[in-house]
Amino acid sequence: MRVPIGDARKAVFGPLDDGAGRSAAVVRRLGSAIALGIVEDGERLPSEARLAESLGVATVTLREALAELRSRGLVDTRRGRGGGNFVRADETALAELARGRLEELGTADLRELGDVRAAVSGTAARLGAARASDAQLDRLEELIDRVGQAETATAQLRAEGRFHIALASAAQSVRLAMQEIELQTELGQVAWGVSRSPGQLRTDLRAHRATVAAMRERDGERARALVERQIGVLTRRLVDAHVALTRAGRSGDAGEQVG
Repeated sequence: MRVPIGDARKAVFGPLDDGAGRSAAVVRRLGSAIALGIVEDGERLPSEARLAESLGVATVTLREALAELRSRGLVDTRRGRGGGNFVRADETALAELARGRLEELGTADLRELGDVRAAVSGTAARLGAARASDAQLDRLEELIDRVGQAETATAQLRAEGRFHIALASAAQSVRLAMQEIELQTELGQVAWGVSRSPGQLRTDLRAHRATVAAMRERDGERARALVERQIGVLTRRLVDAHVALTRAGRSGDAGEQVG
């Protein structure tokens, strides 16, 4: 089974859950899709009426979200014939959006999302060890190489997002793959707010390669354990980054009050 990019786009443009803050939810959804490259730089978004209908929000809500994305430099609106809302994959804007989201999420939220990611990716790795085809395992290794060879942070993180989706697809379970896509669209943009040292990148690449090696050896339990450990490492980095951002924000507030 292969989950094509079209399914990721369906998840991006699917209805939002009910709840407050729907404009902010649209910003998060589209921001993650831009970050992951599910919607590409320069791509024209569907018409406002069509996009609002597919997301299940009012047109005025969508316009608020597009205005927010435009102010952040992630959407360019052109008038006249051939106009519309066009995606801008600006790395600086994506990093700023990510840091805002990372600061907004609580430590408990990040740990809970990490637990869900570990459950989904760990199960996918265990099942993939039994079910993945050689072509799917080759594809996973190709994506790991692409992460290591990426020349920009955007290319690196996008390839890594694709790796996690391909890992879920290797389990031959549509539900697991769709769950991974939803997690990527919810958390994908957050990774842009966390800098990764060259040493951490090498550690991550070794962990990914060890997982695929375990899957090739059809050792599902080892593959699952490796993925769960790696997700734990990534979650701790996000929590540490969140704490650092929060402390920096408090220091800034305190400084303003003192001044």
